Order: sequence, then C-alpha cells, then structure tokens
Amino acid sequence: MAQPTFPRIAIIGAGPGGLTLARLLQIQGYTPTIFEKEAYPNERSQGGSLDLHPDTGQLAVHRAGLDKQFQAIARYQDEGLRILDKQGTILLEDKEDAERWHPEVDRIELRAMLLTSLTPNSVQWGKALSSVQPTGDGTHTLLFEDGQSEVFDLVVGADGAWSRVRPLLSAASPEYVGQSSIELEIDDVDRQYPHIARLMGRGTILAVSGLKGLVAQRNAHGHIRVYVTLGVKEEEIAALGIDVAQPARTRAQLIALFPDWNPDLLELIRVCNDNMVIRSTYMLPIGHSWDTHPGVTLIGDAAHLMAPTGGQGVNQAMRDAVELAEALGKCSTLEEAIQMYEQSMFVRARWAAELTAEGLDKIISEDAPASTLAFFRKFIKE
Repeated sequence: MAQPTFPRIAIIGAGPGGLTLARLLQIQGYTPTIFEKEAYPNERSQGGSLDLHPDTGQLAVHRAGLDKQFQAIARYQDEGLRILDKQGTILLEDKEDAERWHPEVDRIELRAMLLTSLTPNSVQWGKALSSVQPTGDGTHTLLFEDGQSEVFDLVVGADGAWSRVRPLLSAASPEYVGQSSIELEIDDVDRQYPHIARLMGRGTILAVSGLKGLVAQRNAHGHIRVYVTLGVKEEEIAALGIDVAQPARTRAQLIALFPDWNPDLLELIRVCNDNMVIRSTYMLPIGHSWDTHPGVTLIGDAAHLMAPTGGQGVNQAMRDAVELAEALGKCSTLEEAIQMYEQSMFVRARWAAELTAEGLDKIISEDAPASTLAFFRKFIKE
C-alpha cells in the first residue's frame, strides 16, 4: 500500500481463507495478527478432502509461493467421480485417464501447510471474539471473551458462517437450505475393506435416489469420509432422534433409512468408526453484498456462505484472499482497497453461489438420479 506506515490488520479466523490472506500480506511486508477461537490447530475436525481449482485455490497457492509444498500434499490420483443408483450401478464416471486439473488435498494438511508458511506467533490461539466496536475514526476495537481488547485499522472477518464481524456490514444470516448430512469415517480402507476400496475407485462416489444419498470421499492415508445425506426439513433431523454419542445405535438408525438399497453400499455405514458429526447445510442469500465501510471487510464463508456442492467454498475464500491482498498493495487508502476488493468479490461470489445452489437442488432431489446426471454431465466428458 502506498502509505508511509503499514496499517494494523486483524484477521478473525485461522481457516484457509484467513491463513492465505495472512501469508500474502506477510510477503508484502505487513504484519497481520490472526485471532482464532480454537485453542490449537487440531482442536476439532477440519472436515474432509477438497479439490483446489486452477483459478482460485491453486492461484492462491502460487501467489503465496507454496507450489512445492502443495505438490507434496496434493493428490492428483484421487480426482475421480462415480455416480451410482441405489443398486450400486455406475451411471456416470469421470474416467481415470482424463486430464487432472483439480487435485484433492486434505483440509488438515492444507491448513498445516499454510500455518507453517507464516512467521512464528502470527496466530493467537484461544482468542474468541465477543464483538467489534467502531471507534468513530475508521478504526475498530476488538473485544474478546477473555476480557482483553485491541484496536486495528483493518478488521477482516474470516470467521465463517456465524461470523461475529458480519453484523457490522450486513443484517443477513445463514438460512437452512433443506439438506443435512451425518458425517462418518472409515479407516485404512484399502487394507481392511478392499471391497469398499474397489467400490470407491479413486476419488468420490455419489449414490443417490430421490431425497437420499450416500457420498463417500477418499482422503489421504486410506481414510474415507462418508456423508449420509438427506433432503429434509431442519426439524425432521431432530425428529429422527440421531445421537452421535451412541454410534452403534446411529449406524442401525441410518441403515434403516435405506431399506431397499444395495447392501454393498450400506457397508459404508456398517463399517464406519465411532467418529460421527451431524452437519446441516446453510447458505447466505445469493448475491449477498453490503455498502463499503471504512476499516472492515469479510472473506470466505463470512462473506458468501454457500452449499458444499461444487467445492466452491474454500476455493472462493482463497481467491478472496488473493484479491484483497492485491488491492491493499495497489491502492493508496484502506477504503479504496476494500471497495476495489468487494466490488470484484461480489460478482465472482454470486456466480459461485448460483452454481452451488443449482447443484444443491439437483444432486439430491425427488428426480435423482436423473437430475444428478443432468447436473454433472455439464462438467464430465463421457
């Protein structure tokens, strides 16, 4: 930035978007502080594998100077996709000999790569944000749950779906969009369950019928994540009485939801370990935007929470980081940089949200698997 001194920058949230932004800013000479409510990096599950796209996630990795480090954790061999019906018949397959441009990477390994790239003590762990207060001069005071406070020239909300920073800019809140999943895990699949490994192939399988689906995704080290996905109202999930603290009971309950499905597919539920999480799908309104405010902006899910279909979430967050860092380097004032970034991001995020919403409507629907095939045939060459 063409200013005599570097501004004080706070990044709220140490997810891929916030860490990418911190790395890019440090390359430019800034010294941002990242505040993360989690006490340490692996306090909770970071979720499964994701694919980084060339013009978003991979672009951010390149700008961050981390191409070599990324190649060490990227899994180009696990990009495959199979779509099946409830009898286990393969209806559509992304051929394994196709060109690979969207390598898979485990979220935990991506986060570790980004953390390692930062200068020591860049992240303050266990710092849960309580609120953000404007001071009246364009700066903001961060108030933390431990009673401490600190003033910054720029506050970047990278704090996810339920952002504490967003209310400064927008009254929008995430809304449930009609799908929930129970996330399951299978260990050492190639050695312990070769029949499931053969079913999986290299990458992801998506078995669908109507408003039910089984999504299984290869992660690193022979690990599989399974998502038992249901098109249900939010209150219907609670009515099922699923208690993931009782894994044996939960397995039986989930299998009972698929009475006419191929038993080989139900093995994805039967052999899972005891790590289970219920995940409901929320989105911010498509086209979510706000008027530029001095000294504060949003990136990632805090700005444009979207459905997981299409793998857009992390990719768009990392592209946000690229564009915000670039704007801060080009513009003479913080307000100009924020406005430049936001106007570009709003357009890009709308397109991505529309794509994920279309996938949400068609992958798990009354017409599945026909609607599922119609959606994926836009992207897969048969």
